[in-house]
Amino acid sequence: MAGVSQATVSLVVNRIPEGLGRIPQATRERVEKIIRETGYVADPIARKMVKGQNRILGVFTYEPVFPSAQTDFFAPFLLGIEEAAQELGYDLLLLTGAAGQSKKIFGGNVRLRLADGCLILGRQFDRAELGQLVAGDYPFVAIGRRDDAGGPVPYVGADYVGAVRSLVEQAFALGHERLAYVGPSDGVESSDDRWAGFISAVGDDNRLVHLPEVTQPAEILLKSILDSGATVAFFLELADAVRVEALARAWDLRVPDDLSIVVLGNHLRVETSARQFTSFSIPREEMGRVATRMLVQQIEQLAGREQLLLPCPPISGTTLSGVPHD
Repeated sequence: MAGVSQATVSLVVNRIPEGLGRIPQATRERVEKIIRETGYVADPIARKMVKGQNRILGVFTYEPVFPSAQTDFFAPFLLGIEEAAQELGYDLLLLTGAAGQSKKIFGGNVRLRLADGCLILGRQFDRAELGQLVAGDYPFVAIGRRDDAGGPVPYVGADYVGAVRSLVEQAFALGHERLAYVGPSDGVESSDDRWAGFISAVGDDNRLVHLPEVTQPAEILLKSILDSGATVAFFLELADAVRVEALARAWDLRVPDDLSIVVLGNHLRVETSARQFTSFSIPREEMGRVATRMLVQQIEQLAGREQLLLPCPPISGTTLSGVPHD
């Protein structure tokens, strides 16, 4: 309409100094007149694509985000992610994977490149896909500590080692000498870290009893704890602590007077008999916020791939007290 090339229009619209100096004033005015008459504005999405950025952050999990059984677990992560993304001027894209298939980051229906970078969260990760991400140049951050996968994995996690160690030291200070650990000692990184914190504080194997088979009935678990001589039981999973504590009350055992119970990380305020378990809080909202900021720094090339552990504030609760006396 202005009788000039597309390149000339681009220079005028984008006001590129080194280009405008080569365009006659009359030509610039003719282009600007057409812009005013037509109400033309540059497509912001196209501009972002030219720069290689859409200002969109992907969010991927290997597990369903919205099932009712896990809503309370994932919701704080997503709240923190949303808050930080809005603050930084980014939109969010939930990557769901291929319908009817196991979820894959690199599956045929996962359009990873629609987002400038991706946040990955969940209890279990695909090691091969993590390795592929580490080997590539696509910005990503895992929420939760992850072992190396052909190289360091960028993550924001919780300091489970330090939090568990602190709880064990608290039990020793209260006079407990024999401790039970209820849950597996290996598996995903979050379980490994809890066990590492427990062992680093206990030191002497003679002071602990390990009960990894948590699928057993509560009656067997509680009897095993009592028969072992342990005066305090550390539970990897909140659900196992809930059922054992309920059975203890049914057997007229007083918690914590007869048996102390500690939960190694509490993401719900579950109360039994008007009490809250002694535990520590998992800073899930803050993990989501920090991971989002870390990802944006990667995207905008303000920082490289980093690893960070956040402290877990203690929950004093009412289920840990001094060692019982006959």
